[in-house]
Amino acid sequence: MAGTDSFDLIIIGSGPGGYVAAIRASQLGLNVACVEDDKLGGVCLNIGCIPTKALLTSAFLANEMKEGAQHGIIAKDLTFDLGPAQQRSRKVADQLNKGVTGLFKKNKVTHLPGRGRLKGAGKVEVEAADGTRAVYNSKHIIIGTGSRPRDLPVLKIDEDRIWSSTGALMQEKAPATLFIVGAGAIGMEFADVFDSFGTKVTIVEALDRILPLEDAEISKFMERVYKKRGVDVHTGARFQAAEIGADGVRVSFTDKKGDTQTMDVDYVLSAVGRVPNSQDLGLDTVGVATDSRGFIVVDEYLRTNVPGVYAIGDVAGNQLLAHKATHEGIVCVEHIVGQGHGTVDYGNVPNCTYCHPEVASVGLTEEQAKEQGYDIEVGKFPWVGIGRAVAAGHTDGFVKIIRDKQYSEILGAHIVGSHATELIAEFVIGRHLESTVEELEKAMHPHPTLSEGVAEGALAALGRAIHT
Repeated sequence: MAGTDSFDLIIIGSGPGGYVAAIRASQLGLNVACVEDDKLGGVCLNIGCIPTKALLTSAFLANEMKEGAQHGIIAKDLTFDLGPAQQRSRKVADQLNKGVTGLFKKNKVTHLPGRGRLKGAGKVEVEAADGTRAVYNSKHIIIGTGSRPRDLPVLKIDEDRIWSSTGALMQEKAPATLFIVGAGAIGMEFADVFDSFGTKVTIVEALDRILPLEDAEISKFMERVYKKRGVDVHTGARFQAAEIGADGVRVSFTDKKGDTQTMDVDYVLSAVGRVPNSQDLGLDTVGVATDSRGFIVVDEYLRTNVPGVYAIGDVAGNQLLAHKATHEGIVCVEHIVGQGHGTVDYGNVPNCTYCHPEVASVGLTEEQAKEQGYDIEVGKFPWVGIGRAVAAGHTDGFVKIIRDKQYSEILGAHIVGSHATELIAEFVIGRHLESTVEELEKAMHPHPTLSEGVAEGALAALGRAIHT
């Protein structure tokens, strides 16, 4: 039996990779400790995925109320206040944080409060908040320290006038104007939130389209939707400078025509990506390799180049997504105990953006499929053809499926519309089981549901959709 200073496994970081890995390892009989210097649950649970989705739910309801009259909901002098929505988002995060604490107790996982560092072979030093340090021994060490918002040289985050996603989450008042740099998932989600509560939003994206990781057709559709809502979108634009004043920020950028534009705004949100938290971990003490961007280099079993040291989640690269980190954590510990039954399929990781309408995808885009030499057929089905979507009043969007003509394999699936992030899982499972488009369509979908759009999309990829 290990002593209080020794464990079978020590995990540094308690995000969706670390805390799940800890629980799974305990289930498999290991004596586990998890080092965390902040709240359990990491960025995702406390200042990321969960509270932003709470805010987006409030934003959705605010927009629904604007159209309430058609449902017989007549509200006079309707006002919108970000404050209660923000407070609710914090309560949601706190509730789930307590849930992780409870899961640790239930599974006998030891929480070591403090900052963890490698201190030599099989050793982790934990520095507590008061500066005291203790060293613990472990045969296996998993690093799951996540990532943080990236600074631009010309746009330094101060959480006062220049926000990261964390600063944006903490606002209890919607400003009159907000300038967002970056039109990936984070930028688009916060644009949705603040626009819904009355802020005039401007988005600048350096690449030639918003949501640049998505299928080009999806990006084009979403740009039209946001512009229709009154959001100003500038793609192919280069941010130049931010001059902070007493009551706002003067920003300048070069638009796609090459002209310089200058604006005075209340606040700026920097949403230009994330960088790994791989510094000050003592990696050099044992020689753990990192790549040129600071991500820890791992193999398919999440092993680093140093025996007994592993890395999972954002700090290990690939997609910087919570669900990817969770799967890596489980794969890692199962292989540690010799019960591994697979690896992470990085080609089947779903992408989700929780703005309204939602965007979700898995697999190849149409352009990627063509570049890889596939002979493809593309099927699209609009939500206006689905009874449940019409009944709900949310018909913006479509389902798009890319299939390989030779084997009818589902190469990629792309959804824009209500509940897209829930529906994408059907395609993830289909691709995991190597299903054909025909098999997806032959599976009976209940009526009336949005899931019928999945079946109709499959039929569209075969050139025989029913309701269009």
